[in-house]
Amino acid sequence: MTGKAFSHPRIRISGDRSFLVEYGEAIDETVNEKVRTITELLRKAAPDGIELILPAYRSIGIVYDPLKTSYNEISGILSRLEAQMGEAVIPEPRTVDIPVCYGGEFGPDIEFVATHNGLSAHDVVRIHTANPYRIYTIGFAPGFFYLGGLDPRLHTPRMETPRTLVAAGSVGIAETQTGAYPLDSPGGWRIIGRTPLKLFDAARKEPFLYQAGDSIRFKAISPEEYTRMAEGGQK
Repeated sequence: MTGKAFSHPRIRISGDRSFLVEYGEAIDETVNEKVRTITELLRKAAPDGIELILPAYRSIGIVYDPLKTSYNEISGILSRLEAQMGEAVIPEPRTVDIPVCYGGEFGPDIEFVATHNGLSAHDVVRIHTANPYRIYTIGFAPGFFYLGGLDPRLHTPRMETPRTLVAAGSVGIAETQTGAYPLDSPGGWRIIGRTPLKLFDAARKEPFLYQAGDSIRFKAISPEEYTRMAEGGQK
């Protein structure tokens, strides 16, 4: 474990039926891998009464029914799972390519990101597509992935006033993170492009194209390619 990981989990009570289990103090692959591992083990060992298991960057949120189980029972299970980490079978991570049309009507904030960082719009695209990004967690909206590894040269503050509507597929930057909106929704991220892929589709056998632990690799495409892929019903 790295210095960013706790030697023992820290538990914070967050209500009469929920608590947070913290495994580290920063966004870190080792910490996040432990979160993924414990999550998989807990889902298999969870007693009747656990209603939600919510993995995040460095912690797991647990919501339970106090009439069916208790904090003491769940925390006891978590302690035992620490010794079983080597037995966990978690999905092999994949690298998922996400085509993105940058700038123009699809990326209205790309010039802001460029100017804020003393770059050109071309530089923003080049840097943003240079390396894959690990998915640390999925949340906020179905399929919204939170990625680690954004190049510091692209760090940009959120909008002071969020938009009331951000189109599905929009790719944005907020502070030290980048991500994409799977559904039309409000949002304050700086939008630099859009993908024609349906990042979330409840009608698909697998609604998401990816899962926590996978990596996302953004690929720049032209407006013509975007239109062709969108009209072709890319999944």
